[in-house]
Parts: sequence; structure tokens; C-alpha cells
Amino acid sequence: MKLLRLKGRKTSEQLLRKGMAWKGKHLTIRWLPGIPRIETKEGLYLGTFASGKLNDSAVTRNRMRRRCREALRLAVQTEEHLPSAQLLVSPRSSSLHVPFRDLQQEVRTFLSVLRACQPTPRRNSPSAGSS
Repeated sequence: MKLLRLKGRKTSEQLLRKGMAWKGKHLTIRWLPGIPRIETKEGLYLGTFASGKLNDSAVTRNRMRRRCREALRLAVQTEEHLPSAQLLVSPRSSSLHVPFRDLQQEVRTFLSVLRACQPTPRRNSPSAGSS
């Protein structure tokens, strides 16, 4: 599966308001199932944000965002059957100093939660009148 960019201020704000929150030790992910209205491709739409309160240095905040995005990209590469969703990832201050494999483990944990929330496909039941 491929990661796609989550675009637009309104889309991000809607995700912050209405999205479900998953909180890990090193990052927080807000997510909504489905795809944004403006897009048509199936996949995971990813956006990141890091508040100025997290760290004064923009370089440091960008590094935190990149590490989280890369951990998610690597985890999604190996997955085949994930539901389409919109994700907004917010790193925590510990994400900069933690070993990268710990970030990857957190992302895998989130993906298992996302997979568990996937709606099960409906089976077509045979009609009662036919024999």
C-alpha cells in the first residue's frame, strides 16, 4: 500500500475535530476511516504537524515529523490489506531521541488497531425462497 499526502487546511481541521485519537508513547495519531472528499484514490492519506510548543527549533520539529513519516512509510510498505484512512500524525518530544525501531513498533501497533476497525465485507446470503 502507498502513502498519499493529506492536503488542505480544512481537511486537517476536520480531522482534528472529528477524528479518533490513538496515543502512543512517542506519537499521537488522529484518524478517520475513508478518503478525503477531494481525492479518489484508495490508500492512507498522511499529514503531520508539530506544535511550536514541542520545540523552539523548526529544524528539530521537522526532523521529528520526518522520522514519524518514515516509520509509517516503512510499516505500510509491508502491509497489503489496510483500509483507506486519513491520518494526522503528531510527534511527541521523545520521538527525536528514541531508537527508530521503537517508533516503528508503535506504528505497527497503530496499524493493528486500524486493521481491527476495518469494516468486514458483507456476504451475500442466498435468498430464503430458492432451494
